[in-house]
Amino acid sequence: MEADNLPAVGRTNLLSGGGLPPNDLPLLTMPQICQLSPAVVNKIAAGEVIERPASVLKELLENSVDAGAGRIDASLEKGGSEVIRVRDDGCGIDADQLTLAVASHATSKIKSAEDLFSVGTLGFRGEALASIAAVSRFTIRSCTRNASTGTELEVVGGELQPVVPVGCPHGTTIEVRNLFYNTPVRQKFLRSTQTEVGHATEAFTRIALAYPQVHLTLTNNGRLVHDLPADDFRGRITKFFGEEITRGLIEVESENEGVRLDGYVVNPQQSRANNRTQYLFLNGRVIRDRALQHALTEAYRGLLLNGRYSICFLRLEMPSEVVDVNVHPTKQEVRFQDAGRLYSQLLGTLRSKFLTTDLTAQAEIEEDPSKVACDQTSGPSQLVAWARNELGRQTESKFASPVAERQDAAQPAGTPLPLHRLDGLQSVGGGVAGSPGVDPAADNPDAGVSLPVGKPSALQIHNRYLVVETDDGMEIIDQHALHERILYERIRIKVETAPLESQKLLVPEPVDLTASEAARILEHRDLLQRLGLDVQPFGGETVLVASYPAMLAKISPSEVLRDLVECLEVAGSHPEPTTLLDDLLHSIACKAAVKFGDPLVSAEIDTLLADRHLIRESHHCPHGRPTTLMFTRQQLDRQFKRI
Repeated sequence: MEADNLPAVGRTNLLSGGGLPPNDLPLLTMPQICQLSPAVVNKIAAGEVIERPASVLKELLENSVDAGAGRIDASLEKGGSEVIRVRDDGCGIDADQLTLAVASHATSKIKSAEDLFSVGTLGFRGEALASIAAVSRFTIRSCTRNASTGTELEVVGGELQPVVPVGCPHGTTIEVRNLFYNTPVRQKFLRSTQTEVGHATEAFTRIALAYPQVHLTLTNNGRLVHDLPADDFRGRITKFFGEEITRGLIEVESENEGVRLDGYVVNPQQSRANNRTQYLFLNGRVIRDRALQHALTEAYRGLLLNGRYSICFLRLEMPSEVVDVNVHPTKQEVRFQDAGRLYSQLLGTLRSKFLTTDLTAQAEIEEDPSKVACDQTSGPSQLVAWARNELGRQTESKFASPVAERQDAAQPAGTPLPLHRLDGLQSVGGGVAGSPGVDPAADNPDAGVSLPVGKPSALQIHNRYLVVETDDGMEIIDQHALHERILYERIRIKVETAPLESQKLLVPEPVDLTASEAARILEHRDLLQRLGLDVQPFGGETVLVASYPAMLAKISPSEVLRDLVECLEVAGSHPEPTTLLDDLLHSIACKAAVKFGDPLVSAEIDTLLADRHLIRESHHCPHGRPTTLMFTRQQLDRQFKRI
């Protein structure tokens, strides 16, 4: 007898190693199939829909929104484990419909199976109230707008009590007490009160963001947590996330074949360690969609550091027949009829917006407006003129230093230096090491400040940063980060059209790797070839580097290959080709760029600053670090107590 044909008990015995029952024992038969009672069905449904107090609050708030409420008041006691109460001024429920409202699979929002393909409300499954009532002490009071009195129904653990008349305002009030009192196992899984309050507040936040036109309040243990009068979308975001996030909002909007996208993304200067502040709304419904989240990640690629996530508040509106919301009982997962087109619309809209937006990082300086501004009254005009004249003479004397004279003689101002580090690329070179006669730090006791030749466009400090005067204030530029972005963009364009220029090694260099690393490298030989790197098997765990990117001539092939191995390891066993290529380009650009600490001369600085205007997204390096920090004149004036 095959195991699949055994009754349940017999099959368990066989699969557990006990073998078939002895011949003298009768084979046990299959238990009788019976219909589950409505009470058990509702408790099973509650396990899917009602996970914690926040789930109850979400379902009740959605029902109030569907009822057309203009105001919804929610209150909790002990995080909702003792009491959850939601009152609205919506349309109300007729007295003869009250018992149906808490019946399983009873709803006013759909009538037939065809309606599932055009759902226009938040709720439609007819499970929420029945599931909640099955695991709590549940009371519902409601009064329609044309009725003179209301009605009340109490349900205790799924057992309905008689409907009674009651005085109450127009609308509906639902009170849920002692959640999970009759399912102690579920009750044990509840977290601390503070944790449950946090989850409930997040559920409230999502509804409040999706419906800013509704006045909502939230109270916990008698303390008002949120009071949100009707507002616009931006105002509602400010209420929850404050002025700092609001200042970084970037408005986006697009429409494509009946699909409208609008809302806000936040400047990459602000990010989070998780994606919980990525709010996506579909026809007023909060959703979680991996494809759309991936589009967000791609849109911010190169603008955020690894491990950081963007902040967004985006709304999608589309015909209900092109999306299936009947995927999961919680109704947060959906399926789109044309997910690819939606992905492209979101990604294209954000990338286009970023390319036309100045994303230069703004300096964040703590300001104290209570300080009294200093008196800027000047002395006699003759004294002012004399002081300016003296300052000018001292500045000229300082700049006419032997170092500056040697620089001027070695290299005329404004002439690019030999591109000794970046053969094959028209870009600024990497530092002055190897360029004879142009080392500004050799006789400079300040070693780290490049003195200007003539009138330089920027000043290098600490061999790390460039300080540039602008019309609005000043910029401080990270020389390595900016050069890395310039190289990345130029390499990317080259690779898209042809392989990078490479040079053959006279003697191929062997590189010892682990077995998995060698396999990964050889698996992606074609991709590495596009980067100018020819890798060949040598036997065992050793590979040979036969040719090498010309721009990396000053770096050992083994060092570059090991870095590329790390990129391949991070990408996993099935990397996306475009993502993998992008990571490899990041690595090469980082290796080739001027280093943090390399001294630069004026010609190199001028070339670097000129090149940044020829590329896109020069405000961030490929790894997401800002290349430039902007200080406005107003910020500087405040720090010096000028205003």
